[in-house]
Amino acid sequence: MSRLVPHLAVLTALLFASFAGAETERFTLQSPQSLRPIKVATSPTTFDGKPALRVVEAPGAKGSEDDKLVIISGTKVQDGVIELSVSSRPADDAGPNARGFAGVAFRVNSDASRYECFYLRPTNGRANDQLRRNHSTQYVSHPEYPWHRLREETPGKYEAYVDLVPGDWTDLRIELEGETAKLFVHGSDQPTLIVNDLKHGVTEGQIALWMGPGTEAYFSEVSITK
Repeated sequence: MSRLVPHLAVLTALLFASFAGAETERFTLQSPQSLRPIKVATSPTTFDGKPALRVVEAPGAKGSEDDKLVIISGTKVQDGVIELSVSSRPADDAGPNARGFAGVAFRVNSDASRYECFYLRPTNGRANDQLRRNHSTQYVSHPEYPWHRLREETPGKYEAYVDLVPGDWTDLRIELEGETAKLFVHGSDQPTLIVNDLKHGVTEGQIALWMGPGTEAYFSEVSITK
């Protein structure tokens, strides 16, 4: 036992040093000057007790599969931890295939033409269909690897189940290291979805709020630790 004590002390010191050296940036999402919307309309608000940013499709982009992002200006991350709360549901005028798609894009390049992304399909979380439940969370890599290509070529590898309720706040945490990204939901210690082969490899870029077609979404409490 005595031989283990020095090793434990060293490990504890290393972990403490790692956390002590980490820097966390927090973003309120309340200032339009700090946001760059792409094919969406945004408005600061309070939703279910939290200061939030409401995001809906811009009139000219409704129902389209075009990228719908809100770039958070000044962000840049390669490795680190992204945390946020998201609430989303199908918009009132959405079609039958709407799922309330919402999530976060990371390592977004300067013109937003390339990025990695984790997102949720809230209406799948408690669907009375196991296959739909299995598609509750999704990884995509834009533009080469949309969800339908990944599902066709590698079924089940980039999607996973997690309990979701449309319109409820859902806490997300994304851990990035090299070519690996892990998605944690509801404060769980275990990841819901692990991607060990990010399609763009090791890159650096901005953070963006992400939304799919037919969605009304709210975002809050965004932070980046690196």
